[in-house]
Amino acid sequence: MPTAIEIFKHLPKKNCGDCKFPTCLAFAMQLANNKAKLDDCPHLSEAGKNALASSSAPPIRLVKVGVGRTAVDMGDETELYRHDKRFFHPVAFALRLADDLGEDDLYKRLSYARSLRFERVGQVLKLDMLELECRSGNAERFASFAKKVSAETDLPLVLRAKDATVLSAANLIKDRRPLLHGADASNLKEMCAVAKGCALPLVVGADDLNGLADLVEAARKEGVEDLVLDPRPANLKELLERCTIIRRSAIRKTFRGLGYPIYLSIPAGRDGMLMASTAVMKYGSLLSFEELPASNALPLMVLRQNIYTDPQVPIQVKPDLYPVNNPGPEAPLLFTTNFSLTFFTVMSDLEKSKVPVWLQVVDTEGLSVLTAYSAGKLTAESVKNALTATGALERSRQGRLIIPGMVARMAVKLNEATGLQIVVGPKESSGLPKFLRS
Repeated sequence: MPTAIEIFKHLPKKNCGDCKFPTCLAFAMQLANNKAKLDDCPHLSEAGKNALASSSAPPIRLVKVGVGRTAVDMGDETELYRHDKRFFHPVAFALRLADDLGEDDLYKRLSYARSLRFERVGQVLKLDMLELECRSGNAERFASFAKKVSAETDLPLVLRAKDATVLSAANLIKDRRPLLHGADASNLKEMCAVAKGCALPLVVGADDLNGLADLVEAARKEGVEDLVLDPRPANLKELLERCTIIRRSAIRKTFRGLGYPIYLSIPAGRDGMLMASTAVMKYGSLLSFEELPASNALPLMVLRQNIYTDPQVPIQVKPDLYPVNNPGPEAPLLFTTNFSLTFFTVMSDLEKSKVPVWLQVVDTEGLSVLTAYSAGKLTAESVKNALTATGALERSRQGRLIIPGMVARMAVKLNEATGLQIVVGPKESSGLPKFLRS
């Protein structure tokens, strides 16, 4: 990895600030620490770009699987710890299908894969990929199986085989850009030839990290650059150790031999659930499940959603006036903030009440009620402006505003700002149904 001074030698030395840094030396220091990109400098010559290309490459290579709107991006991560900035590409979940499945069992599995969809705080959580495993050892059968599944789903696919039986299947669906799995020390050249010939990404696997780094070097010499690592952990301890070492080597030491996304095969049962949850938090890029019950899928997807949410940008909903239970002009008016978890919790409790109401969502930059009030984002003035912007007082003519019990101290100022009668509601939204009915 070049030092800041070595990088500085190739920069234009204009100190123009167009890169958003005050001097070229400051920009060079950011490049050296993977905190900036070469494209940020509009004056860099082609010779300079070529000279610095390796230093500007992300420490973990970006690998794309699939095409179109369902394509999965893996890698291109820059942080060891989420709070330093954020993690960018959520770990993908794949359900494994074997080519020895009967027709009925196959369609049941495909139907189940489609059903793994949940909605939480306005986001859809779902299965991302399907892994097709060659257990029959028959190349023709595996190719037919891959073609059949490909016709039934638009999810990205993984083709898993130990030898060239993957070749005919890869050729048939290469336009779908599947990920090939099965390369190791015994068949690397053969599998690299398939991956290179079809221009597809390849998973390489080894039982130790030194062997894995050697395989990466050999695969690159064969002309395959889009690689995914399978460290083959046998238990939770090995998973945590190997994934951490891979990520630390790539991020902190810029070791290109391990600078790739991580594939993990997750066993069924309790141990598998522990390994999967650890992999979500500790650097897994693709988790392949033999079995994925809905009771396991939901908590794993919620964990993924939390880990891969930008810690500096809370999940938000659109500030607006929302009708609940078909309200009319005499329906009461309430307000809450645009933090997604708060909004959907309040909305759910209002719907349970069966009472028609108008819900005004105030823009608090994604903060919850009490946090927004403490930070000065939720004020009498901001509530008044929100009511004015949406025409809430023309929709609800009751002349009253129900406010969250957590911010009861706002009542007097809200009355002065809006002229409305202020009614203090319950502190928790779970009390809204009883409160509104009474």
